Amino acid sequence: MTSTTDIFLTSRFLQRWLQASDERPSVLHTASELSLSPAIFAQILQKEISGGASLNKAMRRLRNLVICTLIRRDLSGAVNFHEVVTTISEFADFVVQQHLAALDAECQALYGIPIGQDSGTAQELVVLGMGKLGGYELNVSSDIDLIFCYAEDGETRATDDSQRSLSNHEYFSRLGRKLIAAISEITEDGFSFRVDMALRPNGASGPLVASFAMVEEYFLIQGREWERYAWIKARAMTGKADDITALEKIIRPFVYRRYLDYGAIDALRSMHAQIRAEVVRQETRHPERSNNVKLGRGGIREIEFLAQVFQLIRGGRDLQLRDRSTRHTLETLATKGILDKQIVQGLLNSYTFLRNLEHRLQYLDDAQTHTFPVAAEDQQRIAVMMRYQNVQQLLDELGCHRQFVAEQFDAIFKEKSGSAADQTSGLLSNHLDAAENADALAGQFAGAGFQEAQDAARRLLASWQSPRIQALSESNRNKLVALLNQASGLVGKLQENQLTCWNRLLDFMETIARRSAYLSLLTEYPHTLARVIRMMEASDWAAKFLTRHPILLDELLDESVLHQHPDWRHFEQELQRQLQHHQGDTERQMETLREMHHAMQFRLLAQDLEGELTVEHLADGLSQLADLIVAATIQAVWQTIASRHRDVPRFAVIAYGKLGGKELGYASDLDVIFLYDDDDQEAPANYAKLAQRFITWMTSHTPAGILFDIDIALRPDGASGLLVSSVQSFSRYQEKSAWLWEHQALTRARFCAGDSTIGAAFEAIRTDVLCQQRDPATLTQEVISMRKKMHDAHLNRSDLFDLKHDAGGMIDIEFIVQYLVLKYAYQYPQLTANIGNIALLKRCGELQLIDPELAEKTARAYRWFRKLQHGIRLQGADRARVVATRVTHEVGATRQLWASLFPSG
Repeated sequence: MTSTTDIFLTSRFLQRWLQASDERPSVLHTASELSLSPAIFAQILQKEISGGASLNKAMRRLRNLVICTLIRRDLSGAVNFHEVVTTISEFADFVVQQHLAALDAECQALYGIPIGQDSGTAQELVVLGMGKLGGYELNVSSDIDLIFCYAEDGETRATDDSQRSLSNHEYFSRLGRKLIAAISEITEDGFSFRVDMALRPNGASGPLVASFAMVEEYFLIQGREWERYAWIKARAMTGKADDITALEKIIRPFVYRRYLDYGAIDALRSMHAQIRAEVVRQETRHPERSNNVKLGRGGIREIEFLAQVFQLIRGGRDLQLRDRSTRHTLETLATKGILDKQIVQGLLNSYTFLRNLEHRLQYLDDAQTHTFPVAAEDQQRIAVMMRYQNVQQLLDELGCHRQFVAEQFDAIFKEKSGSAADQTSGLLSNHLDAAENADALAGQFAGAGFQEAQDAARRLLASWQSPRIQALSESNRNKLVALLNQASGLVGKLQENQLTCWNRLLDFMETIARRSAYLSLLTEYPHTLARVIRMMEASDWAAKFLTRHPILLDELLDESVLHQHPDWRHFEQELQRQLQHHQGDTERQMETLREMHHAMQFRLLAQDLEGELTVEHLADGLSQLADLIVAATIQAVWQTIASRHRDVPRFAVIAYGKLGGKELGYASDLDVIFLYDDDDQEAPANYAKLAQRFITWMTSHTPAGILFDIDIALRPDGASGLLVSSVQSFSRYQEKSAWLWEHQALTRARFCAGDSTIGAAFEAIRTDVLCQQRDPATLTQEVISMRKKMHDAHLNRSDLFDLKHDAGGMIDIEFIVQYLVLKYAYQYPQLTANIGNIALLKRCGELQLIDPELAEKTARAYRWFRKLQHGIRLQGADRARVVATRVTHEVGATRQLWASLFPSG
């Protein structure tokens, strides 16, 4: 049909435009050498106006030149899809801004300046670009979806007697109508853009313009699920920066939920079904329209839905998913591991192919069409534009892309269970509404494999009759029944702990039942329920943790991500980014800290329960996590102190106890002290505020729970001492006033977060103190005395062995290590290293300070005690006690070592 050099002539619109004037071929050639931009638009527009054209005429001429230039550059291979959609989107912005500026000046001349009744400042029309325009992904022949807003009600302020004052609403309504006409009315030169205002609040039946207060009220009372989807793309094209910021604060909570909103899948599924039904209806009436690349099966809209459903689900928590671009959102989903990278690359390839094809359909006649043409000649033109040898090759490629997109769409949006009737059939179908059905229900539990079927049935009936469950909507009750049906089958297959697991699961289900998003998540991702049950069976602590924080269900979706070892650097950067984004919003920052801490802790828990972590590696991970949370909290809290005297505080957190020894457990509190090194006269007061607020941020109960309990009893002079100490006063205290038990505590102390210079100073003080030469007899007596006090405070009257407190247990081993450090560090400074009790025991054996074989046995005993203690704690027990015969050899080794060091103790 045409050679490669003039392939652009396959566009009939371009041909007609060229044939209308002898000058146009050269004008097009010149324009096609340019990379179009707003600056180029302005130059060409001004040239047209200087030649005598009105703004409307000049803009339409410019529009035709821009479209023809893009057609030529695109079909000739001079630009890619990105440049095409970016250029036409920037041109739409230019058109709106130029016309609005001119029309606003006209209206102000007639009616005066609109003034806000509250602020007393001039008001401007905020024009929102929606849809593909909002994401800078507009089609070349698309209409533009707009919404008009203004910040405040009020009236125009007349500047002379000839002007007639109007309400702001009437002023902006008139301005809006003029703007629509200026852009979209068809003249002899065509139009600039078709304008669609249907996305405004209440659609065609609503007012043309809305104040911010009207928008907010609409969102609160009438905003529908599909409108959340639409408003993701909303982008202000005009308006004052402060007004745009204020409007975004209204839009954001409507679009993005703070929780993970898996209910969005069902809502978008319904919306898509309605769109598809209309497409099928049209295709049935007009078979020739059966190949719609936008709305058809596997089309552009399905890719957009795939991207935007994750924005609705996760955008409330993940700021990076609030991008308006479909392409950028898909790339983010791949980067974050939410969607497989290869799948995302396939979707991006298909998106580019389909959008390029869509453009070529529109290049034919500058028509807003998405349907592959029926006429053979037109089909051939499209094939040539797409650089295929024949139409069938193009259709085959189109079919492959649509099939791939459809498969990915179904993987997310296909119904995961049957109809409501199917959902409520099965094990629990007819036996949940009356207590007398317990026997029949128990029989079905027995058939499912339950060994304690009567107890399982009674517990289920009790839960079902609870006010929380009875208050559920029919839809949520059906979802819950379907989930319980599925769960009963899974629990019935367990070899042990069936009833325990079932009871834990019902506690969890009662907690989440009124949050439809969680029910939707488990319904949409059935494998997640199986993982929940595995955790419930394995650990009471895990069950309670998940019940307290059901938002963590999201972590169970992708098992490969769940079991990845932590990328601490990435976690730290993401935590900082989130906190900075919410700077000034203390409540949200506290929630962010908790949410991110709980999510990472949950990942470690999952790896722990699957046996992927030793107790030592788990403790290292939990301690590293705590360090990062403490550091981030200190930075965030410092920004809240109005009287702060420097940008970066010269302040440090020193960790003692389990955090200091990197032996943190899931529910451990943090033993810390606070040091500063700052001569400014404001320093003591400001750092005291910092410490107080730090404790508040850590310990306050929020909807996401707490972070840590904080213990500051180890600070100088204990409860009677200052909350924060200078480095100098801390050094003096340790040298002259500290008790021996405080020096014992120093063996497990370390710099945790804050100013690293202070951390180094603390380590120097610590080393000096531990390396002091002490009187052996006095040291021995004081250690024995302190150990006896601790033993007397934790008497064990049971027949079980207390792993921590009984003679021969963990406390004895910790006292042995502390004693050896304090006794010999002056000779062997390497004993001051904070490397943990097991490593220090072995080091003491290597130095012949204790019997090497006994050191090795005691080290193994300590590791075994910690493992047993950890397992018991996972089952929710407050005290770690075991049958004595399980630890006979370990206790014997510990007591033997103790006796060799403390013959009289």
